[in-house]
Amino acid sequence: MAGILGTGIQDGLLLKPINYKWAYDLYEQAVANTWFPNEIQLGQDLADWKKMSDEERHALEFLMSYFNPNELLVNKALAFGVYPYVNAAECHLYLAKQMWEEANHCMSFEYVLETFPIDRDKAYAAHVETPSMARKEEFETKFIKRMTEETLDITTTEGKKDFVRNLIAYNIILEGIWFYSGFMVALSFRQRNLLRNFGSLIDWIVRDESLHLKFGINLILTVLEENEDLQTEEFAAEIKQMILDGVEMEEQYNKDLLPNGILGLNSDYINQYVKYLADRRLEELGFDAHYKVSNPAKWMAAANDTLELVNFFESTNTSYEVNAGVSSAKGGQSPSADRDENNPDNSILN
Repeated sequence: MAGILGTGIQDGLLLKPINYKWAYDLYEQAVANTWFPNEIQLGQDLADWKKMSDEERHALEFLMSYFNPNELLVNKALAFGVYPYVNAAECHLYLAKQMWEEANHCMSFEYVLETFPIDRDKAYAAHVETPSMARKEEFETKFIKRMTEETLDITTTEGKKDFVRNLIAYNIILEGIWFYSGFMVALSFRQRNLLRNFGSLIDWIVRDESLHLKFGINLILTVLEENEDLQTEEFAAEIKQMILDGVEMEEQYNKDLLPNGILGLNSDYINQYVKYLADRRLEELGFDAHYKVSNPAKWMAAANDTLELVNFFESTNTSYEVNAGVSSAKGGQSPSADRDENNPDNSILN
């Protein structure tokens, strides 16, 4: 077997025998989870919008300003920075489905913008006009540019490092920390019996993102396992520092997201959750926890801790099992069939 990395157009044209079962399993789960935004009656939440405070509305608008363009930014990272450098057909299948899901998430946030009286132009402009938001985006685009403006040589150590850096930036930091931080804020409204249908929409997005995270970490670990030239203390330290830098950027962003706080939630609370998330991602890559803080949002635990612990430089192949208990949309059944009965309790600070 040649390994998971490569750029041969005629490589990876035969699906079987499957070389990376984890990728194929995740593809099947992703297909089973297929859903569409208009399955949710978002208009039913308009009554809640009318009684929300200005701070609460600002938080929702701020989240839409960030999520909407960044879902499409993830697609660029996948299309230019991952798909062309992976040989395995089963990985291509999953990446194709993931790219569709990112587009579906973008359309979900468009659905929110269409439903609530949010100034679309203002929301669109915020991701470049708000310094903390623009800084996060600049961090991410820096890694895409290496993939798009130059030709990456995946056969070299530096080329392989750039491939891993791109995965860390997008899969671990953007999707695994920044997105999850936003998901917690979005779902906090439902903790106070607000925007319950919006909460269901976020549930479905989180379900997709949990698979994205599993795929990305498996891919990172596989690349490291198959390429001993990447297994150095210096590269490990660089990767860890990228994640810590991501936390610092998110802390400032959350101060703009909730400058004065809302009932049961403020930037300090969110940033403790961000540090907790970062520790989970570090541990999932084999590092020790850095911040060692408790989870302030225990009601989000099911979304946080879906991955087993592995060693960043472990030589044995460690693959994440797909959660067979996750409900599917097979047979035309909507993923919402089991959502409401599993809502967390109504206390946000438990």
